[in-house]
Amino acid sequence: MQTVVLDPLLPLVAIYGVGALVLLAVVLAVWRRLSGWWLRGLAGLALMAALLNPALSREDREPLSDIVMLVVDESASQQISDRPDQTAAAIANVEAEVARLDNTELRVVTVRDGAGDGGTQAMTALAEALAEEPQGRIAGILMITDGRIHDLDRAPPLPAPLHALVTGQPDDWDRRLVVSNAPAFAILGEPVLLTLRVEDQGAVPAGSEVASLQISIDGGPPLPFEVPVGRDIELPVDLPHGGMNVLQFETPEIAGELTARNNAAVVQINGVRDRLRVLLVSGEPHAGERTWRNLLKADAAVDLVHFTILRPPEKQDGVPVDELSLIAFPTRELFMEKIEDFDLIIFDRYRRRGILPSLYLENIANYVMNGGAVLVSSGPEYGSADSIFRSPLQTILPGAPSAQVFEDGYIPQVTDLGDRHPVTAGLEAMSPATDDEGPGWGRWFRLVDVTVTESAKVLMTALDDRPLLMLDRVGEGRVALIASDQSWLWDRGFEGGGPQAELLRRLAHWMMEEPELEEEALWVEPTGQTMRIIRRTLDDSPGEVVVTTPDGDTVTLSLEEVSPGRFETLWDAPETGLYRLTDGTLDAVIALGPAAPREFEQTIATEDTLAGPIATTNGGSVRVSDGAVDLRTVREGRPAAGRGWLGITPRGAYRTADITIAPILPAWAFLLIAALLVIGAWLLEGRGRRRQP
Repeated sequence: MQTVVLDPLLPLVAIYGVGALVLLAVVLAVWRRLSGWWLRGLAGLALMAALLNPALSREDREPLSDIVMLVVDESASQQISDRPDQTAAAIANVEAEVARLDNTELRVVTVRDGAGDGGTQAMTALAEALAEEPQGRIAGILMITDGRIHDLDRAPPLPAPLHALVTGQPDDWDRRLVVSNAPAFAILGEPVLLTLRVEDQGAVPAGSEVASLQISIDGGPPLPFEVPVGRDIELPVDLPHGGMNVLQFETPEIAGELTARNNAAVVQINGVRDRLRVLLVSGEPHAGERTWRNLLKADAAVDLVHFTILRPPEKQDGVPVDELSLIAFPTRELFMEKIEDFDLIIFDRYRRRGILPSLYLENIANYVMNGGAVLVSSGPEYGSADSIFRSPLQTILPGAPSAQVFEDGYIPQVTDLGDRHPVTAGLEAMSPATDDEGPGWGRWFRLVDVTVTESAKVLMTALDDRPLLMLDRVGEGRVALIASDQSWLWDRGFEGGGPQAELLRRLAHWMMEEPELEEEALWVEPTGQTMRIIRRTLDDSPGEVVVTTPDGDTVTLSLEEVSPGRFETLWDAPETGLYRLTDGTLDAVIALGPAAPREFEQTIATEDTLAGPIATTNGGSVRVSDGAVDLRTVREGRPAAGRGWLGITPRGAYRTADITIAPILPAWAFLLIAALLVIGAWLLEGRGRRRQP
């Protein structure tokens, strides 16, 4: 291809000046009626042409092929039913049609699930692919998808027609479970309302007006219900315990629906106690009584009822009874009528003096059997004839006194079992070791000798491995016994003190069944797609953990001990969704992202999502289930879709291989022409003057 190009010998401003002078000379010649004015004008043009230095440019062009972009959606929603087979067939169809076209190439772009729960990021992938190709070569864009695209707002400017090859079948239908309202926190003892809905999508078969719904808490046995389809349901739920409660909702898979991945939902609600009600019964005033009171009153969430015996019945000093107190203490109301309202009862150096009748103490024992908690902090009275052990409480207490009390100094020691139990695990690390006797804690100076029951667990010992702290489960409740009343020395900082507040806090929370202090527990701490699976146990080695993925596959994992009683492993989950874990004894449920990812919120294939971009580019959409399509070439701006065919617009792009530039005439030739024209004008005007005389 040849074109004329200019290579001025002078700056354009100077050439414009020369042109102005030439124009002025011609105008002056016309005004003076010189017959050779037109020759003078041609001479000026020749001079201007010499200054502009025109040349012929010759380009050697190599034609470039047109590019057809094929975007293949391989997200999770494209893996259900027969869509993978449809996708493979559509790819083969497009490849064959492009191969049939002359001078046309195919670029394939694969789209998978976006990071996190971003869904199908097809437009983002298309924009990145278009940025790598010359826009002048793009002849058409085809997208194999189910139409569930979640980044339409990022659609790039499209240089060619966009076509959609939509997978799926006309009779597809699906059911999903949606939890639309679930609080993150709830108060124990008060029902919390959850709003959920069972929805059917697509070509729903007849008889689907009612759905089965199963609800389980913390992986427990499911409770079946029948709920209407397509209506919001408000479900009141009472949380069974404090801490994280995992509620799993599931509707069974029905034959014919696309997928069961969206038939389940998991809600995690943190159960908190509105007020912790604690009853503290002090048998007599002593140095450590204030420690218990300060510990419990320091927590604003604790309602403390403190019952202290200041004047034992055997003390006869003649003081009238009506002058001893302003009001009578409501012992019957507390220990008979409202005992179930308390979360924890603490006996601090209490001895039997007839103030609390055996009927009251028997009621406390029943309270523990039914799920209550009792903590006994014992002093010398525990080994005496008036010991609280010699009462109906004997059936629940973890240690029987031998009537021997030691008054020697000692440093409490954590047992091997205590190193594994969450109540005492890690306490030694709170104070550095100073000698061979163990942690750098201050000494205690009293120990009540007890014989431990068969089911009790000893977490701390003293003085030749005698039991100091014992825990036990009785019935549905829990009991604890501290065989000393000297823990207050740690609070006062005697000989450096010790972790008294942390020990008593853990002890109280374990007795009130806080999940983070359960000695047998299985839970997961997710970080993105990585699971930290944690098993806490008092055994030397836990069993393997079996993980069930959202697709129903199972993976068996072994755990390694990272600290006494704590076993962990890291596992990268392959996808978002609901995972179930079990070791044969304990179960756990965890949702990475939503239980039903964004890809499964809407699973019915649709053409509507891409309707806007398709209409803008004169493209079209076809169903893969309707059969193969033809690719045709159409002119730019014309409709590019019809019945059974889709069009692409050839671009005629090329690459310049070589450019040759040659001047039309040398500069001296233009000057010669200008000179001849000037001479011609002079001769013409000279003859005219001779004829005039």
